[in-house]
Amino acid sequence: MLSVKEIEQIIPHRHPFLLVDRIEELEPGKKAVGYKCVTFDEPYFAGHFPGEPVMPGVLIVEALAQTGAVAILSDEQFKGKTAYFGAINSARFKRKVVPGDRLRLECEIIKQKGPVGVGSAKAYVGDELACRAELTFMVG
Repeated sequence: MLSVKEIEQIIPHRHPFLLVDRIEELEPGKKAVGYKCVTFDEPYFAGHFPGEPVMPGVLIVEALAQTGAVAILSDEQFKGKTAYFGAINSARFKRKVVPGDRLRLECEIIKQKGPVGVGSAKAYVGDELACRAELTFMVG
């Protein structure tokens, strides 16, 4: 299991934009499973939406990408590098994510050629799928 401090040693994201609280499962270069505890204190809830706080879908996708970045940047060949978005494909949102939810973030690297790869990513609240997407990354 990786803590926030350990995650920060792998990816360059920092508060308030680090959207992964911990990594529970890690296979370097292959897969990562992490968590984000969504709280009322998240700064975006002030405006998204007043009276009905909902985690923006783009931030759910970003949390998935950060989880995938931990997986790929844990591979010895990419240590110290940064993973950038190349594409977001087939993103689908299946349920709202609201304060109090514990978001389980899963990203499996399904293709890779050199510094470019694709991750299959899914976010769950409990056993319920909240979001899925195919994320293309470029390491630089």
